[in-house]
Amino acid sequence: MIMAADDMEDPAKPQSLSAIRIFVDADACPVKNEVYRVAERYGLKVFVVANSFMNVPRSDMIERVIVTQGPDVADDWIVERAGLTDIVITSDIPLAGRSVKKGASVLSPTGKVFDNDAIGMALATRDLMTDLRSAGAVTRGPPPLSRQDVSRFLQALDLAVTRVKRKMEGKL
Repeated sequence: MIMAADDMEDPAKPQSLSAIRIFVDADACPVKNEVYRVAERYGLKVFVVANSFMNVPRSDMIERVIVTQGPDVADDWIVERAGLTDIVITSDIPLAGRSVKKGASVLSPTGKVFDNDAIGMALATRDLMTDLRSAGAVTRGPPPLSRQDVSRFLQALDLAVTRVKRKMEGKL
């Protein structure tokens, strides 16, 4: 299903245990297929949020959201909707920080968990690298995703789903 951000019904509040949602910052996400598989196994709704058209599997549980108004509008769309029972997948550190503040569980495509403790260091490292690049230093981009990264991501996503379910059941 293709939905423009403006046409989207507001998914701000999940209704039941099966309403755990996954928001994917999809423009550069290398683990979308893994997200789809895990979401299907648990029966979770996935919002694939991107700045341009992107192929997604045909499923009532996967919604493509195209946000074309600007570079950070997709991030804003995710943050406006993410909450305590949601999981956000992103490698965008500022988006991760904003999502953590909203109470969402946040994972990077390599399986790194962003929480209140980790986000400060991640933001500081990002700012340092930005300063080094602006001063003329040559820095490398992230390494290619390895099989170990994908495995770590799948384990982290399973754990995040389990924790959110427990939270919803009042066990955490």
